[in-house]
Amino acid sequence: MSVEYDPCPTVVREARAEVRKQLEGWGLAETPDVVDTAELLVSELATNALLHSASRFTLTLSAAHGVLRCEVADSGRHAPRVLDAGTSESGRGMFLVEALALRWGCHQDGPGKTVWFELGTCGTDGCTARPFGEA
Repeated sequence: MSVEYDPCPTVVREARAEVRKQLEGWGLAETPDVVDTAELLVSELATNALLHSASRFTLTLSAAHGVLRCEVADSGRHAPRVLDAGTSESGRGMFLVEALALRWGCHQDGPGKTVWFELGTCGTDGCTARPFGEA
């Protein structure tokens, strides 16, 4: 699933809603921690895209083999940095991504970049979600 967003104040909320809708469609609502964490981390990446690139961004979700991958691509050139959570009023987004994701990264993508993270979708009892692509 891939959705492109214009840089306006409501898009972070829209991106969170799209994540929930898609994960429910894939049968991942049975693992609410995954849905809630994905919404939170997508919110952080979308906010960063708005604040630092002020351009359109694309949210892409994929799921396979017990892993959910979320990507946010924007026109910004600067890779995100993990800052100490400290007492600052901002700058904790990538700290949360680092703390909650299985893995995350950033790569240059043409004139911009793509920031991504992965979450496990299998509980302790194994995978119960439908394979990617089945609604």
